Amino acid sequence: MRFVSRILTGAAIATAVAVGAPVAASAATTGAATTGTSWGAYHSSDHKAQASGQVDVAKKSYKTWHWETFYKKVQVCWKDKHGNKHCVWKKKPYKKKVWTWKHDFFFTVDSTLTNHKWWGKKKYVCAWETFKVINHDGSAYLKSFKNCGKGDADYSFSGKNAKHIYVDVSRGSYNGPKGFHSGWKAVYHA
Repeated sequence: MRFVSRILTGAAIATAVAVGAPVAASAATTGAATTGTSWGAYHSSDHKAQASGQVDVAKKSYKTWHWETFYKKVQVCWKDKHGNKHCVWKKKPYKKKVWTWKHDFFFTVDSTLTNHKWWGKKKYVCAWETFKVINHDGSAYLKSFKNCGKGDADYSFSGKNAKHIYVDVSRGSYNGPKGFHSGWKAVYHA
């Protein structure tokens, strides 16, 4: 009877290890920390357009290498024409592969753009939101979305390594924002 219980106990432990090992392995290789932050609601200056949403940021780390120059002291010796030996210490350069950790921050901005007045003058029938993304290297780009219908419209865009993200909510036509700007409102800061 003791022999049978040992076999059953061994089988249970082996099953637990087999089921738990893939879960532990996937957790070790992920290495990404995710944060989510809500932003808004921000309105156009006439309060007929509204934007709100969430920013999700995931940090992913990886190793990279580069060549770095180091110096070591070596003794250089020679004989002159009289047969005398002379030696001096000189710095000799050599290259070595150096590993460093790098980090990328991948973001996703989700937004809900509400148009409270979709009728009337053609110049102001759409709600607009314009995002300004400033990267860590100082470069910037804009991303715009419009809602010319009744109610809410959901939008999303992604990128990486943003230092700041701002949004400007405004009113406009089908072609672009025309007025009633909210000014740049903060969405995300690294």
